Amino acid sequence: MRYGVLAAAIALTGLVGTAVAGEGMWVPQQLPEIAKPLRKAGLKLKPEQLANLTGDPMGAVVSLGGCTASFVSPQGLVVTNHHCAYGAIQLNSTPERNLMAEGFNAATPSAEVSAGPNARIYALDDIQDVTARVKAAIAAAPDALGRTEALERIEKQLVAQCEAEEGFRCRLYSFSGGNTYRLFRNLEIKDVRLVYAPPSSIGNYGGEIDNWMWPRHTGDFSFYRAYVGKDGKPAAYAEGNVPYQPRHWLKIASRPLEAGDFVMVAGYPGRTARYALAEEFDETANWAYPTVGAHYKKLVALVEAAGKEDPSIEVKYASTIRGWQNAMKNYDGQLEGFRRIDAAATKHAGEAAVLEWLREQGDDGKAALEAHATLVALDEQARAQRDRDLVLGQLRRTGTIGAAIQLYRLAIERERPDAEREQGYQERDMPGFEGGMRQMERRYDPKMDRELQAYWLREYVKLPADQHVEALDAWLGGNDEQAIERALDRLAKTHLGITEYRLGLMTADRAAFEKSKDPAIDLAVAVMPTLLALEREGKVRAGDALVARPVYLQAVADYKESEGEFVYPDANSSLRITFGNVVGYTKVDGSKQVPFTRLEEVAAKATGQAPFDAPQTLLDAIAAKRYGGLQDKALGTVPVNFLSDLDITGGNSGSPVMDAHGQLVGLAFDGNWESVSSNWVFDPAMTRMIAVDQRYMRWIMQEVFPAPQILAELGVPAKD
Repeated sequence: MRYGVLAAAIALTGLVGTAVAGEGMWVPQQLPEIAKPLRKAGLKLKPEQLANLTGDPMGAVVSLGGCTASFVSPQGLVVTNHHCAYGAIQLNSTPERNLMAEGFNAATPSAEVSAGPNARIYALDDIQDVTARVKAAIAAAPDALGRTEALERIEKQLVAQCEAEEGFRCRLYSFSGGNTYRLFRNLEIKDVRLVYAPPSSIGNYGGEIDNWMWPRHTGDFSFYRAYVGKDGKPAAYAEGNVPYQPRHWLKIASRPLEAGDFVMVAGYPGRTARYALAEEFDETANWAYPTVGAHYKKLVALVEAAGKEDPSIEVKYASTIRGWQNAMKNYDGQLEGFRRIDAAATKHAGEAAVLEWLREQGDDGKAALEAHATLVALDEQARAQRDRDLVLGQLRRTGTIGAAIQLYRLAIERERPDAEREQGYQERDMPGFEGGMRQMERRYDPKMDRELQAYWLREYVKLPADQHVEALDAWLGGNDEQAIERALDRLAKTHLGITEYRLGLMTADRAAFEKSKDPAIDLAVAVMPTLLALEREGKVRAGDALVARPVYLQAVADYKESEGEFVYPDANSSLRITFGNVVGYTKVDGSKQVPFTRLEEVAAKATGQAPFDAPQTLLDAIAAKRYGGLQDKALGTVPVNFLSDLDITGGNSGSPVMDAHGQLVGLAFDGNWESVSSNWVFDPAMTRMIAVDQRYMRWIMQEVFPAPQILAELGVPAKD
């Protein structure tokens, strides 16, 4: 999903020659320019081959719209992480047939099940530089709001032109705060089916206790299959669809991976903030992470307690809870990392150095200094109502309230021509919109929804008076517990928990909503003017930032160039490559960590209780030393997970880890505890990526949760 270069700084300098293995989420176009460090790290392919994003092996790498995956067979078989497929596994689970606990294995293609109406596989088809057109549109706007609206307008125009041919999904990406814009066209595969997922006692072994930790022993892998219509073009789920035949797919490595070996990851990392302002870092470290993390911990406890009383709640909210748990532990890890490396001092010192350098440039640095001051002021404005925005944002996303607000907004947007509608409410968005409304029934329970509504309403009434919303206050009719209970009683009478009712409202007009007696819709109608006003305020700030941020970030790039540093853009959910080597590290306590974990360590960790409830078949195979020919000679056993010094972040989950020849050696699924702060400040000594070894994946499918049909399709039949 990515491709741009930080402000064109790379094209202007030879600094990339100082790049080293480890740090750097490199835009594929940069790879020929960093050919020397790539070869020094051990790459055997030509760097130019990796820059061909539709060739071999890069053409096999795909996005799932939040995770990464890759084709691994000519019949559309796709491998990704178990936790990336968890939503699909949960969606197909019931208390009577819990696939999360039991696992899933489609012995034949006819047994494969839909991953859900919104499951997608995006295969990159083309990239177009549209910087000149976008910048011209922004520059012609009269004011801040106009700039944001101009960007939205040109983006919708570009996307509409790009998607004129059916079957493609396009997206505009901004790099370096708006110094470069590129339009990406992806084949949008809409029929995605679950093929194989080991039980959670393998795929999520260690659970939240081991999350972000090393040593690790998790079989975090699953398989999907991509389907298309009989004409070979993307189509919605239908029994008559056929497996998609990709032009390229990854082959399982033919050479055993060893310590010190070259590895690289191609994937779609979400967001990093290494070029963020020091003030933005402070806001994150001092307020956002502690505050949001504390809320998530309370919400997890709330849902878990309800799940113990009602197993259906445990199933329906399993994916939601897992997302909260992952985020809150990540925040805790980042905060600990910030303290350990004194990230605040690093960020402030780095920014101070840039500002001092700009002052030394005299008139040449004036524009960038003014841009920095503007960004600081905008950040201060946004902070003024941060508690309100957090609580209101969370409340408006709860089940029936969220559905009511989305549906009413759709009715409002449908009064306008499609090209003028807000993004998310255009005709191109309707399949996903409808899918969300349909699958809500599998992730919603009225009793649990009431508890979540109650939580956020109580948080709302705690806010200072100057952060209250007049419309919500009027709807509540008071700011005490009695008012909240009355509101919850009213909301309990909504019909929005009924799927057909929600779907019917997708075609209702605005007047129908405003006359509705449904209490959730009544709330949506009451607060919508406020929500639209707040959205407009945000667009005004964004319009000012559209002018200031590119200027300042170009200055940061120029400063780094002057210091002899290499430059790569912050992650923005577009395709990146990171490379390095298989290597351990030394923890803060001085303990040396080896790069591979072993099969016997899985058994040593087993307690018989979740999350260390390894299946008996796995324990028996280990006890009998049934390695199935997959043992590593140096280790004397089957490797499970491995470490490398690669630079990844959220969104890289499921990314293929490839060896020097571009063959699959594993899947990225996590980072170590010491690495989670690297989104803001990279620490090369401690940052490590954790991947599941393909030999462990094969061992599970051979000895524990057998899938000989998948092994055969991968071209690696089961061994003796």
